Amino acid sequence: MQRQTQAENRLPGTLDWQLTRFQFDYPGHMQASPIIRGLRSSTIEGYASRTSVYPGDTLELMVSVQPEAGFEIDIYRMGYYDGLGGRHLLHLGTFEGRRQPMPMETIERLRECDWEPAVTLTIPDDWASGVYLAKLTKGTAPHAQSYIVFVVKSRRRAQVLVQVSDLTWQAYNKWPGANSIYDDGTPDMWYTGDKVRVSFDRPYAKYCQIVDAPLSCGSGEFLLWEFPLAYWLEAEGYEVTYCSNLDTHHDPDLLLSCEVFISVGHDEYWTREMYDNVSRARDAGVSLLFLSGNTMYHEILPYTRKEGEPFRSFARRRYFQDEQELMGASSFGPGYGDWTCVQPDHWVFEGTGMQAGDRIPGLIGWEYHGEPFKAIRGLEVLARSDLAGQQSEDPVRGFGVRPKGDGRHAAVLYPGPRGNWVFNAGTIWWAEGLSSPPGHIPAMGDIGRVQGPDRRVQQITRNLLAKCLSKGV
Repeated sequence: MQRQTQAENRLPGTLDWQLTRFQFDYPGHMQASPIIRGLRSSTIEGYASRTSVYPGDTLELMVSVQPEAGFEIDIYRMGYYDGLGGRHLLHLGTFEGRRQPMPMETIERLRECDWEPAVTLTIPDDWASGVYLAKLTKGTAPHAQSYIVFVVKSRRRAQVLVQVSDLTWQAYNKWPGANSIYDDGTPDMWYTGDKVRVSFDRPYAKYCQIVDAPLSCGSGEFLLWEFPLAYWLEAEGYEVTYCSNLDTHHDPDLLLSCEVFISVGHDEYWTREMYDNVSRARDAGVSLLFLSGNTMYHEILPYTRKEGEPFRSFARRRYFQDEQELMGASSFGPGYGDWTCVQPDHWVFEGTGMQAGDRIPGLIGWEYHGEPFKAIRGLEVLARSDLAGQQSEDPVRGFGVRPKGDGRHAAVLYPGPRGNWVFNAGTIWWAEGLSSPPGHIPAMGDIGRVQGPDRRVQQITRNLLAKCLSKGV
């Protein structure tokens, strides 16, 4: 197996991938939303024509600037890089920036941009698989920066394939102000019903839930919940490739290119095709690590914009009711607590020093997995904890109250059919226990917070990967 990820991380890194200045719309601004203000950076913003690309593919970057001014684009791959977190790949510009048109809102509250590209980029053959940030910089007053995020894939075989949760990023994206999948045109903050659609053809606004992180604007939720996993995996020397949720939907063969498939962070929105493809990968011998929470909570319905551009928007379809058949445990919304060991003699806990009842403080949040469990042969409960701050869906505004468990988090493990394993950590914040890269803001919810990297979380993850990569030998 080629050691491409290790070789990539020996190349010089930089801290310059980080944004250092920002400019968000304010109350009274001509572009500000009448409902939710301060989320859009109309001074400079953009989006990519595709969520993921292979080397050799072309990618268009659409950018809007107002007032009109010159701007530059710098592209970085995110990884470890001796602790700096990113490597500079390409500088583009200066370009003449202009204000691009605001799309009309449809009856489904869809905002679907049709902007002219600022640049069409052919992905170089030597760009390693990874999550890439295109940093947009407007050089004249008012000075501002923001990101465009995309994934570079690989057809090579790797130890680990990390799926970014970009369907969920887009579901919560309120750009230009009140057009997430949670907005139905009323002042209510979180609508949870159907008949609302969102598009990838628009910028990512500043994320508006749990944490205020203006310096992540344009990156979806990657810098918030997922970057600590990528940073840690590459620091540890694993051979890692990356894909989009949409690749899991479209390309089941890609899932067979790895030994371990990882769902990370806030991975709430899935299609039925994603579920079926990951299930087939498990049955073919791929190990699954759900280092995530609230995963497979909503099933979505994809829409095609025009011929040749499939799956550029989506709407809610229904709740998943069978996610536990794949993950071993059910998906729920908010709940906070300590991740509590109940099987200290299990190989998962080797080298951690954990005893029964030992807790990793604050690791569960802000959404979780727990009972009811699927009756899967060999399924074991490794951790179980009481929670605080639970909520249920509104039966009037949403799809109805989702069946609840016993009010407790659970982390589970079960064997796959070919010496592989399925592990479910049961928390969005698992990656917070692995690392805290430059520019990362530690997670904090309504009533809970993570303490930061924890050697026990790191060792549990090492143990899981070692077992999965050896196929139980």
